[in-house]
Amino acid sequence: MLTIRLARTGATKKPTYRVVVIEKARARDGRFVEIVGHYDPRKTPAAIDLKTERVEYWLQKGAQPSETVQSFLRKQKKPAVEPPAASA
Repeated sequence: MLTIRLARTGATKKPTYRVVVIEKARARDGRFVEIVGHYDPRKTPAAIDLKTERVEYWLQKGAQPSETVQSFLRKQKKPAVEPPAASA
């Protein structure tokens, strides 16, 4: 089973993360299938860069996002813009 989760990179006490598609049983920083984004919690505000087309592709193939990646996906979705009300 595939999962979309974070893999830690960066120096000691200076973490950055890759958002990767990986087999669920593999180690956190193990061999991944594809990198689908990056996350830098040290920036203000935290930088989240996702390849939404590739994430959607893997979700359609049955990959399960982790809770953290699920929250990133919710933040990335833009709210539907309502057309302005017509004044009569």
